[in-house]
Amino acid sequence: MPRKDKITIKDFNFYYQSFQALRDISFNIHQGEIFAIFGPARSGKTTLLKSLNRLTDLIFGTKHTGTIFLDGADIYGPQLSLTQLRRRIGMVFDLPTPLPLSIFDNVAYGPKLSGTTQKRRLAEIVEKALRSAVLWEEVKDRLRTSALRLSGGQQQRLCIARILALEPEILLLDNPCSGLDPISTASIEETLGKLKKEYTIILVPHTIQQASRVADRAGFFLNGELVEEGPVYQIFTRPRDKRTEDYVTGKFG
Repeated sequence: MPRKDKITIKDFNFYYQSFQALRDISFNIHQGEIFAIFGPARSGKTTLLKSLNRLTDLIFGTKHTGTIFLDGADIYGPQLSLTQLRRRIGMVFDLPTPLPLSIFDNVAYGPKLSGTTQKRRLAEIVEKALRSAVLWEEVKDRLRTSALRLSGGQQQRLCIARILALEPEILLLDNPCSGLDPISTASIEETLGKLKKEYTIILVPHTIQQASRVADRAGFFLNGELVEEGPVYQIFTRPRDKRTEDYVTGKFG
């Protein structure tokens, strides 16, 4: 049975003033999958991620053509609530950025801003988010200690939990294992495998190998263009385009 399309990107172009960062991008992302966006530096990967929840709106001098649909609704449409969009599509960046607060207060921060004040409800939200991020067992006895005392891998999973506390539908992960050791990276990858049961995940991976390990489908970007996309096994073993083959076999990049 084919999966439902969660995001549809159609003829999407993006510009930083006169520089064109994305060129005629069109593809779909299915609900409940991990989709990896990979390619060399300056190929447009992060620009596309930030376009999906319109963080690019915060950058002066940008413009776009084409559109992006979330569950069939144009994310650039006049009826859309930008606050609601960013709740539905949460983003985790490459460097973990815990707030200088306790572990508990980091995760509870968003729900509190949204008006949740009941202590029992906040505790439920925090535990659920930490369990989903596969961090609960490691921190449940020190929730009131500073989040800054966690390891790098734990801080990254905390940042994932902080997004999950807002109950998004989609997670955008921009190189979430950058700078992490292999054990921490493995923990993040294990977390992603569990999260895709409930969320759609769009990932810029740390390496090609990471994409092949965790993703269901992938798209290869080069110089702002989507060269090809498809199931991971096909992209990495039988790519249709020679540029993809050259990249995944290490001939350039």
